[in-house]
Amino acid sequence: MAQAQTIERVIGVSLLNPQAYESVEHDESATGTALAIVVLASIANGIGMWRETGLLGAIVGVIFAVIGFVLYAGIAYLIGGKLFATAETRATWGQLLRTLGFAQAPGILRVLGVIPVIGGLVGFVVWIWILVATVIAIRHACDFSTGRAIATAVVSSIVYFIFVVVPMTIMGAVVGAVAS
Repeated sequence: MAQAQTIERVIGVSLLNPQAYESVEHDESATGTALAIVVLASIANGIGMWRETGLLGAIVGVIFAVIGFVLYAGIAYLIGGKLFATAETRATWGQLLRTLGFAQAPGILRVLGVIPVIGGLVGFVVWIWILVATVIAIRHACDFSTGRAIATAVVSSIVYFIFVVVPMTIMGAVVGAVAS
């Protein structure tokens, strides 16, 4: 995908433009770019959290953010593309990877988390922005209503939390206890 087209799509998705989501959804060659956006946003978040986590925390955070994103996209595909599907739903996992990946673009601004005082505010605003972008991404990838997209995002988040976050937290606590 041409660099100018990528930048145009990132801006369009960040501005919550429905045509940008549709463009990304149908372009199979944009999957790598979507994953690159996720990696960049994760690195930006790691840099933004550097003061709190240090270098090791930032590196581990980036790795887990990328893995977590792929798992969330898979869960959203199963929930939205299968469980909540309508007669119009024609979603593929690739479409969700692409649209959700591009929806992470505002996360690049999390690098501003290193700035004292405003870093936390920037992080909160970016979190809301990505939340809205995620709902729009799901709506377009699954070809259904905003309400159904919100339900998909919420249920997918709950499933992700139960089956990914909780076990990883427990595993981290066990490893930390053993290492002490």
